[in-house]
Amino acid sequence: MNNKPSNLLIVDDDVEIRQLLSDYLSKEEFVTHQASGGVEMREVLAMNKIDLILLDLMMPVEDGIAITRWLRSNPETADLPIIMVTAKGDDIDRIIGLEIGADDYVSKPFNPRELKARIAAVLRRTSLAVRSEDSTEQRVLGFEDWRLDLKTCQLRTAEGTEVSLTAGEFDLLHALAENAQKIMSRDRLLSLTQGRQAEAFDRSIDILVSRVRSKLGDDPKEPSLIRTVRGAGYILSSPVRRL
Repeated sequence: MNNKPSNLLIVDDDVEIRQLLSDYLSKEEFVTHQASGGVEMREVLAMNKIDLILLDLMMPVEDGIAITRWLRSNPETADLPIIMVTAKGDDIDRIIGLEIGADDYVSKPFNPRELKARIAAVLRRTSLAVRSEDSTEQRVLGFEDWRLDLKTCQLRTAEGTEVSLTAGEFDLLHALAENAQKIMSRDRLLSLTQGRQAEAFDRSIDILVSRVRSKLGDDPKEPSLIRTVRGAGYILSSPVRRL
């Protein structure tokens, strides 16, 4: 088992909040790095192997939305897990953050234990070493012209072309594929993909579904692969085979 501590990057313009988070997470056996904004973040990323970014939404000059867009557009950081830290009333910006690729969010004020749990859940989903440990078999789920590799956490076309997925997108598609042709409620999908219960007006699953549909080429107006079941949830309509 790989017990190497995970490297976290805390991006926040408030030095006191950065230090408080750093002190707490360091005691929880994470290695922490700090940045006051996008410029320092890029410097840290250039010099360190970062496993997850804890990103404040409201920052001057370059806010969390702009930084997330940059991270997702950069091939070297496109799959880097991001947890967005938002104020309680930042619903619209939080939704935008999820739409452009944040893996999860936590609202201020938050319980440090909840933050640790969110971090652990995202890291667990993105750890290829944990996923493939002690596994020599090729674990692939096939549906229509797609191949979902559970060992490498990759989505490929039948011809082998890889389609990049974030951790949240992979877990959503995995959950739907493992329960193919069964209706999955939003609450159940949220529990499986993010390890938490749904909050009031939580749209994160709907946003993830929209992102995955886009990558699968599923028509958002009349989706045929991931269908919406009104009042019930979502269903992967295609049969799935293990390859």
